Amino acid sequence: MIAAVPDPDPQEEEGSELELIEIELLLEAVHRRYAFDFRDYAPAVLRRRLWRRAQAEGVRTLSGLQERVLHDPAAMERLLLDLSVTTTSMFRDPGFWLAFREKVVPILRTYPFVRIWSAGCSTGEETYSIAIVLQEEGLLDRSRIYATDINAAVLARARNGMFPLARMREANANYLRAGGARAFSDYYISGYDHARFCRPLCDNVVWAQHNLVSDASFNEFHVILCRNVLIYFGKPLQDRVHALLHESLAPFGFLALGSRETLRFAARETDYAPVVEAERLYRRVA
Repeated sequence: MIAAVPDPDPQEEEGSELELIEIELLLEAVHRRYAFDFRDYAPAVLRRRLWRRAQAEGVRTLSGLQERVLHDPAAMERLLLDLSVTTTSMFRDPGFWLAFREKVVPILRTYPFVRIWSAGCSTGEETYSIAIVLQEEGLLDRSRIYATDINAAVLARARNGMFPLARMREANANYLRAGGARAFSDYYISGYDHARFCRPLCDNVVWAQHNLVSDASFNEFHVILCRNVLIYFGKPLQDRVHALLHESLAPFGFLALGSRETLRFAARETDYAPVVEAERLYRRVA
């Protein structure tokens, strides 16, 4: 029987030379073995999640975790789930969605075809939210939504479109506050304790694996939603991702960030004008 692995003592362990070496070697090993690059993620976030995974794997050191993930791809999948951003909800931050309807949708109506990128889509709640908004605004049939994430497992869940029914009931309040025009239940079919979104919402969605850290731009978009992703990255990585988003955004296209994120002090700050600063909604002007 494996004894429980105690949490590291923050006063004793955090920032210690040995721990820093172990983290650096582990992240380098993951990058070289699996091509996932977490080397510039926010250090405090990384440390917590790495120790959480080490405890779950029953190993006492981060070196032990490195050995486990190098030799066991299934362990790497579990680590990837821990390191990926998977916290999301339907119509998260309803004020943002109201601003999107009022400020962005009228511009999108002037385009013959609309391309939208949901970057770091996780389990798909944001993607289904944007699809519902486009449906209600009469734009879904001439739109293409590209929903991408680093994690193939969460992408599969997103593509499936099935969620616990209790989550859908909770989402109803956000939907109404976000300017929803119909009954939220019109968009899904419920059975037992789960609900599945209606297939027409997915007809114009492309689900694909994409790594914001290492992969290149793959299209030009009128709207990019990269919300609540950059907060997990260190400054050099944030700048790299901002360069990718800027390259991928059409002139006068819209960029949406999360409520705790901002373009202030970003390398590309002057290339954007705020549309609704409070909702982190910007428009590319250069």
